[in-house]
Amino acid sequence: MTEIFFEVRESPEGGYEANALGASIYTGGDDLDEIRSNILEAVQCHFDEGERPKWVRMMFVREEVVPLAASA
Repeated sequence: MTEIFFEVRESPEGGYEANALGASIYTGGDDLDEIRSNILEAVQCHFDEGERPKWVRMMFVREEVVPLAASA
């Protein structure tokens, strides 16, 4: 594996939550610097040194609710 993907979302409680796609890794953080640091630490803890991916890709998901116009 050369790359691992994380989906990063704003947490309802504040801060951020990150979930790895294809691996059982979940972490959180209060701000962007902390979530980046926690993701890297979690990846290092989850994989043995020879099996670690070379890259971590963080995909930031932003939820937005848009009202529909009233029907005629």
